[in-house]
Amino acid sequence: MSTQKSPSPDSFTFTVGKLDAGMAILLGERAHLIEFPSILLPLGVTTGSIVNIAVHQNHTEEKKRDAEFWELQDDIVREFGQATPEALKLQLRNVTQTSVTLEWPQLKMATAKLRSLDIYKNGNRLASIPSPLTNMSTKLSGLDINTEYSFQLILRTTAGTYPSNILRLRTHAMTDTSGISVCFGNVQDSALLESAKEALQEMKAKWSDKIQIDTTHFVCTTPAAVPPAAQAAGNATTSPGLEYQRALQLSIPVVQPQWILACHREKKMVPIASYYLGASPSSPMSAHPFSRPQSMSQASLPRVPHSAPATTGGRSNNRASLPAPSRNQHPTQSPPAASFANQPHTASPETRARTSRIEPTVEEDGETEDATSDQEQDYELVRRSGEMKRDFKFPATRPSALDAPTTATQPQSLKPVTPSNIEVPPPPPVEKERSLSSVEDVDEEVGPTVDIPLN
Repeated sequence: MSTQKSPSPDSFTFTVGKLDAGMAILLGERAHLIEFPSILLPLGVTTGSIVNIAVHQNHTEEKKRDAEFWELQDDIVREFGQATPEALKLQLRNVTQTSVTLEWPQLKMATAKLRSLDIYKNGNRLASIPSPLTNMSTKLSGLDINTEYSFQLILRTTAGTYPSNILRLRTHAMTDTSGISVCFGNVQDSALLESAKEALQEMKAKWSDKIQIDTTHFVCTTPAAVPPAAQAAGNATTSPGLEYQRALQLSIPVVQPQWILACHREKKMVPIASYYLGASPSSPMSAHPFSRPQSMSQASLPRVPHSAPATTGGRSNNRASLPAPSRNQHPTQSPPAASFANQPHTASPETRARTSRIEPTVEEDGETEDATSDQEQDYELVRRSGEMKRDFKFPATRPSALDAPTTATQPQSLKPVTPSNIEVPPPPPVEKERSLSSVEDVDEEVGPTVDIPLN
């Protein structure tokens, strides 16, 4: 930019038309008007000054800028374009009759972020792998015996989805014992321990001294952690070992070495019920120290020998904890009613027997009062059936048969009662009603109320 009178051929001449604090208005020779930053004008330029502006292309700076741009692009490709996440290679670690143990290498995520790592069984999503960045194995249980399965891992990242290889396998049959993976604990008999290891080797099974993810059984003869040599030296202790406690936490069966010898002898998987630690013909599961304290309810119940079960009519007597219902009740009689409120009370069989023997009394003149006897009989019928006749009246008060001896006893025939002339007596007052009436009585003793104006 220059203010010379003779402009160069690459410059343009402008007249400063207006000059503000930040912007200047420049007028060209051909009525061109542009806004130009006033800070770029030479010092001393005012309104009306003539200036020449020349523009040149800077090739050196353009080459430098292009070189920096492409260098940045190469760095991005090397960092994010060449190193990408790798698909996992799924491998089989161990398989049994009902479980399978799978493993895979460490995840290589490059610069991508992990979203999920899922395990698929037979093409269906089974579960997500917990802690996928550090966990490299999993154990799947609950499979069917001698059945084909396919497993696959699906790795999802911010850079895309990467499926693993499809692993196809078949669970073992009961005659295949190669899936046994044993962790040995404290076996006091060294000869028995060596025999068990030889049997495992012939069955193509494996063992270790530490519990692993594919461990199927924990074998020992005592839960103590002290080896036989230390026990012989007098350093015996009864504290359980760490591996024994871990086996209990992981629900791994704890069996004796005889189970391994039985599987080797039978050439198949033998049930472990009779080979649990502490289970033997001389030391059953209920023997100390492998027994659990029974509850108070079980301790108080008498035990019946299994050899001679008491049965009645083909049914066991273990249901006879409640008293049997009475069988002497007549079929036509209704069962005794419960003593609840608002319900008539039905007499017991003993009371019925006593009341049925009541006979009408005869006065000293030898004449029987038929009216009184009829009322007594009606009252007895009402008391038995819980119903009342419309014209029923209580009998007059008479001396007891014990106080005044009778001269003759004659049985009276009962009059037939039809349902049309029977009425249910009103229910007796409940204690709650009596309490309410007592409260009302108390309220009546209070003096009259007086209205007091609030103003």
